[in-house]
Amino acid sequence: MMQIGLKGHGNDITVELEPSSTIRQALDKAGIHPSTVLVSHDDVILPHSTILTGDINLDLTVVSSGG
Repeated sequence: MMQIGLKGHGNDITVELEPSSTIRQALDKAGIHPSTVLVSHDDVILPHSTILTGDINLDLTVVSSGG
């Protein structure tokens, strides 16, 4: 199992996933709707389809829009 840390968006949570899971799966397991956040690591934005291969801490940035 991998430990995926998600920080930001009012969250500081760690989820456990099987190796080769995606960022989208981590967000789903944490109960975070993928369309509400950008995910980054070391200041690089990662697609939600990114496959995770080991323990990692990811940063979440809230995406907001208005009119």
